[in-house]
Amino acid sequence: MTDGNETLMIESSTLADWMSAGDVYLYDVREEHEFAKSRIPGSILLPLSVFDPRQVALTTKKKLVFHCRSGVRCGQAAEIMRSFGYEGSIYRLTGGILAWAESGGKIEPGDN
Repeated sequence: MTDGNETLMIESSTLADWMSAGDVYLYDVREEHEFAKSRIPGSILLPLSVFDPRQVALTTKKKLVFHCRSGVRCGQAAEIMRSFGYEGSIYRLTGGILAWAESGGKIEPGDN
């Protein structure tokens, strides 16, 4: 991985490593009702329908990762961040929460 003004896809195993190291801000851009059913532990809900780049923690100390259900909406969130002027690296979880679960990643049950 490189640091810079890039948007890169990452695999579930990479995200798991970064999470274990406490090296990531993980934003879930699915909608609230999806997040309420299940989520990746430690993820922060920021639905794409109300996505506000000012709510994203901007730091170079941790990696910025977006995820959604299957990997599409997180690309839209990354584009919004770029149009807002964010110049750091943005990472997208390949295959979203579906791929995460399929690879054995932990999923928290939601409230529903």
